[in-house]
Amino acid sequence: MLTDTHCHLEFNSFDDDRPQVLARATQHGLGRILNPGISIHASRDAVALADEYQPVYAAVGIHPNEPGKLGSESIRQLRLLARHPKVVAIGEIGLDYYRDEVSPSDQASNFRAQLELASELGLPVIIHCREAYADACAIVEHWQAQGGARSANVGVFHSFSGDQADAEAVLALGFCLGITGPVTFPKADILRRIVAEAPIERLLIETDAPFLTPQPHRGKRNEPAYVRWVADSIAVERGLDFEVLAKATTGNAARLFGWDEPR
Repeated sequence: MLTDTHCHLEFNSFDDDRPQVLARATQHGLGRILNPGISIHASRDAVALADEYQPVYAAVGIHPNEPGKLGSESIRQLRLLARHPKVVAIGEIGLDYYRDEVSPSDQASNFRAQLELASELGLPVIIHCREAYADACAIVEHWQAQGGARSANVGVFHSFSGDQADAEAVLALGFCLGITGPVTFPKADILRRIVAEAPIERLLIETDAPFLTPQPHRGKRNEPAYVRWVADSIAVERGLDFEVLAKATTGNAARLFGWDEPR
C-alpha cells in the first residue's frame, strides 16, 4: 500500500473526473490520501471530500500566499473544521519568499497563529516552505521552546526543496521531509542525495497534485496515482525494494497523522 500525504483534490482541475482519479489511485495501491487546505474555503472542501471518499483525509489551514492577516474569526473557523474526525493536521501553513504577494511579516504572523492552533488541538503541522528555510525553522524552534508541538509527532516540511543544511535543520526539529515529483527530475541530484541519506523513518511521499508531476508524466496534470513514481525513485536511491519503501513511508504517515494503516 502507498500513501499520498499531500494533494489538492478540491482544485477545479479535478472537477471533471474526480471519482475516476480516486479510482485510479486505489487501482495503483493507494490506501490513504491527505488533502490539506490552503484557505478557509479550500479547507471546507477538503473536509467535504474526506466525508465523501473513504481513502481521503483532510488537513485545515491557510497557505502563506493567501493575502491578509489572520484574525480571531479565521482561527475560530479553522478550529471548528478541525473537530471533524478525519481532520488529522493543521496545514498547509508556513512561509513562501519565492512569491511576494504577502509580506514576510504577515506570513510570519499567520504561521505563528496556526502553529499555536496546532498546539491547542494536539495536531501535527504541514509546513509549506519555499526559499525561507532559515526563517521557518527559527519560527518553529521558538514555538517548540515555548511549549509548542504537544502532539507526539510534530509534522512535515511538505515538498522539501532545500539543500543538505536545510534538511539537517528540519530533521533536527523532529520533522519529516515530504518528497514530491521533483525527486524524479534529471537535474535533482541534490534532492536525491538527501533522500538517500535521510533516516527512512522521516520520509513521506507526496504528489502535491495537480502540481509537480513526476518525470514519466511531466507536462500533464499530476494525480495521487503518480506517487508511485516518487516512491520508486526514492527506493532506487536507497537501494531498497519498492515494497520495502512503500511499507516504510505508509507506516510513517500512519504514525504522524494518527490513522490506522490501510490493509
